[in-house]
Amino acid sequence: MINIKQFTFNAYQENTYVLFDETGECVIIDPGMYDGAEQNELVQFIVGAELKPVLLLNTHCHLDHVFGNKFVFDQWGLKPQFHQGELVVLQSIPGYAPQMGLSYELSPEPEVYLPESGEVHFGNSVLKLIFAPGHSPAHLCFYAEADNFLIGGDVLFYSSIGRTDLPGGNHQQLIQSIKENLFILPAETKVFPGHGKPTTIGFEQKHNPFLT
Repeated sequence: MINIKQFTFNAYQENTYVLFDETGECVIIDPGMYDGAEQNELVQFIVGAELKPVLLLNTHCHLDHVFGNKFVFDQWGLKPQFHQGELVVLQSIPGYAPQMGLSYELSPEPEVYLPESGEVHFGNSVLKLIFAPGHSPAHLCFYAEADNFLIGGDVLFYSSIGRTDLPGGNHQQLIQSIKENLFILPAETKVFPGHGKPTTIGFEQKHNPFLT
């Protein structure tokens, strides 16, 4: 069984997730830690729970989801894994972060890129890859079929959807990704988004004003 620890970090109120199972191996998804206090919060949890980080995953590479990539690499030697189509997004950050008054520690680039479909493994657990572009050019979601939840990044939110006005965004593509790739999941699947509170596939199918 996969356990989920959620943190909310940085000025964008981004949700960072640590997934772990009975083996003690864990995966860090979308580390958004911006300052020392947030970095300490993550480390204290991982050390306190006696976890061993084995994977660093990014759903996509917008600034607020990768602030902590460099810190995770320095701390545990993990390079991020994401779809290759997000590399251009990652590489653009140093050009605009200073203009926004934000400090940004350069993220390492992947040695391993994730495909559009397939699986990643840690401990005794499996996460299925679901390709869901639209908010960003090559966004991935991570689906724990056995535990019935989805780490959804910035695709689907409680009664909302990801913004599509950033470079590489495409509103029609996002709607299509949600309807064709996420709404085929069981209605009771819990969605842990990149911002805000969790929801379920079934609730959004019925009530999301962007999709009904």
